[in-house]
Amino acid sequence: MSRRRVALTAPLTVLAMVAACSAPGAQESPSGQTSAAVSTELGSEQITLEMYAETGFPLAKALAEEFTKQHPNVKFNVREDQFTVIVENAPRVMASDNAPDIIRLPTMVDLVKDGLLKNLDPYFAAYGWDKFPASQLVQLRVAEGGRPRGTGSLYAMGLGYAITGVFYNKQLAQKVGMTQPPATVAEFEDLLAKAKAANVQPIMQFNKNTAGINFPHQALQNQFGDPAQIADWIFQKPGATFDTPAALKATQTIQKWAQAGYFPKDANAIDYTAMMGQFQKGGGLFMFNGDWESANLDKSMPGNVGFFLFPGETAGAKHVAMSAPNTFGVSAKAKHPDAAAFFLNWVHTNDKAREISVKNGGTSPGGPPNLAVPPAAEGTVLAQTLKASAQLGAENGAVDFTANATGAIFASAITPEMQKLVAGQQTPEGYVKAVQAEYEKELSK
Repeated sequence: MSRRRVALTAPLTVLAMVAACSAPGAQESPSGQTSAAVSTELGSEQITLEMYAETGFPLAKALAEEFTKQHPNVKFNVREDQFTVIVENAPRVMASDNAPDIIRLPTMVDLVKDGLLKNLDPYFAAYGWDKFPASQLVQLRVAEGGRPRGTGSLYAMGLGYAITGVFYNKQLAQKVGMTQPPATVAEFEDLLAKAKAANVQPIMQFNKNTAGINFPHQALQNQFGDPAQIADWIFQKPGATFDTPAALKATQTIQKWAQAGYFPKDANAIDYTAMMGQFQKGGGLFMFNGDWESANLDKSMPGNVGFFLFPGETAGAKHVAMSAPNTFGVSAKAKHPDAAAFFLNWVHTNDKAREISVKNGGTSPGGPPNLAVPPAAEGTVLAQTLKASAQLGAENGAVDFTANATGAIFASAITPEMQKLVAGQQTPEGYVKAVQAEYEKELSK
């Protein structure tokens, strides 16, 4: 999603682990071998890889710069846009004669359906990506014809694999009597009430341009029902629906929180950058966000920020959290697809690249499970998010973002309807029905 975004780790999914699919053709060892007419040799030719990445998230550029240090014959021309702009531009840009070699993907289904994304199955075989946990790549698979997701060929890889949860200001937590992270939804709501009573903004959350309040909404939805049903809907399984008791209860809770003043009264005028600035200045007890901000928060709020996975309805319940790859793919019209795939493999397997993913991106680097995750300094929020990522993986509790269900669902339904909901212009019943109606409209195309 994203406020943006999205990413995952050897945590992943509430679905059954999908067995990795081998590509057609010979499968050989990665070093310099070929598979289905692809090469894993980078070569010495001077080339420039065109990369289309997301503004405000320096991981892609940092990885590109390190890659060039190690492989001076490969330069990068990095174009950056806001995520909402990429959503709008991706089909047109990828269909052009100047299609990027590597692109941050908003969603994959329509791009696969329209033949704009390169099938990575040959590289899966050539590089031995079958050694990666199958669950790590399941969100990046799309069946023939564009749906459903979660099965079929591989069309993308992750630049970091992120999880989401709740950051909290330790000083404000002490002020409201929070001595440890809440163990249940009810305990979390009790802390919201205490914060409000203490004149502390309970939740600092953005809702301008893209619906940041979808983060807490899905956090609640994940707890109120079967996450597998949510995954089926996101992956466009036949018969799946958003109009469920869990989604309705989550929406009713969001409405209740908005009416109680737990979100900023001007949330619809606060964008992501403003939210981050306000939280770092002590403008809220809690913030629903992803681990990609961990390193940033360790610098801006050293020692004063913590993180926890959103709790379940009962103490001790398995954790479920939004988690998805920071998804990048190769354009079908890419001029240097082999070099692009080499870069994607390097990101997962090179020691320095993995360190950058952790320290710059704040996320697990993914890749083969025998490769160690670079450690974070003890006591940092980055160490907490990495621990939470491992915990989510052990509990098999990761689920993709509802915002990734279709190419336009986030912009066409979730964002405007969530903005109306928190402004008192939409009912919870109307919200879930509007999101489902847009979903069905898109799937009928």
